[in-house]
Amino acid sequence: MTSLTLAEARSEECLLFECITGSRAYGTNTPESDTDLRGVFVMPRRQFYGTGRIEQVSDETNDETYYEIGRFIELLKKNNPNILEILYSESDMVRFRHPLMDLIKPEWVLSKLCESSFAGYAMTQVRKARGLNKKIVNPMEGPRKSVLEFCYVVEGQGATPLQDWLETMGLSQEQCGLVKITHARDLYGIYIAKGELEYRGVIRNEESTELNLSSIPKGERPVGWMNFNKDGFKKYCKEYREYQAWLKERNESRFATNVEHGKNYDSKNLMHTFRLLDMAEEIAKEARITVRRPNRDFLMKIRAGDFTYDDLIAQAEEKIEAIKKAFAESTLPEEPDSEALENALIEIRNNWYTPL
Repeated sequence: MTSLTLAEARSEECLLFECITGSRAYGTNTPESDTDLRGVFVMPRRQFYGTGRIEQVSDETNDETYYEIGRFIELLKKNNPNILEILYSESDMVRFRHPLMDLIKPEWVLSKLCESSFAGYAMTQVRKARGLNKKIVNPMEGPRKSVLEFCYVVEGQGATPLQDWLETMGLSQEQCGLVKITHARDLYGIYIAKGELEYRGVIRNEESTELNLSSIPKGERPVGWMNFNKDGFKKYCKEYREYQAWLKERNESRFATNVEHGKNYDSKNLMHTFRLLDMAEEIAKEARITVRRPNRDFLMKIRAGDFTYDDLIAQAEEKIEAIKKAFAESTLPEEPDSEALENALIEIRNNWYTPL
């Protein structure tokens, strides 16, 4: 047996702890919110003494996730926010608790690692919010731009878009031949085919990502000089790919909410960012975790889009600086009490795996 089903993890043979987590535990749920379940289990004796180790099991949507006790302790040592929230669950959110869970003392766990695990994660969410804001404000739907849109012809002290220049000259890109100018980055001479001459054009087709170069007969003179903004095109293509991936993967219901409030940010994402920042500050100053948030009204206003994007980002950055100061002054230990947690794990296993 090298795997474990969700039902087996939740069975009497394995289950140590089960609780409701997520928005219902935080008090930020809406009528449409799912019920997220988290739990802790002990793997069956045969697997523990064999080679079929299991660290966690989840359903397809990760709405239900259960951690093997060894993995649970390992993540507690890292001050993982999701795992700490399980340990500090409000009593009315606990669906099952085995007496052996009492061997794990919360006072062994909180440490200065929470600065990076809570506030650090919140900072990544701020960066994610910036990226999403950019996608909403600057949509990149429709076909990808052509290489031609990143080409400019030098004229006097300025530059003209290649496509405008071609139109003025009464030419098509297929009539042109390009030669790279040595010692000049991304600069090309433009030649025009005459008589029986045929050049390769500026690009092969609209899907091209590179310029075409042509062989130019000796004695031909360029009619102009063209710069290709290659770096700009590469940057645009990367952002275009990311945008198309986001379109494909985004949660349409959540996106519709963001469009409805019209503030150009993922309100749910920023709500959880502030929840994590608030919890980080509480840990640093008060050495505790309150899962059900006392400032629910403020968080729900964020979710409803009552604030501007710039205001929230400014508040988040100010809060991050305050958290850094709070942890610098905190009396919390640098790390959790690993020895005490290890001893608790051993005692739980010893009690669970009774002799055959």
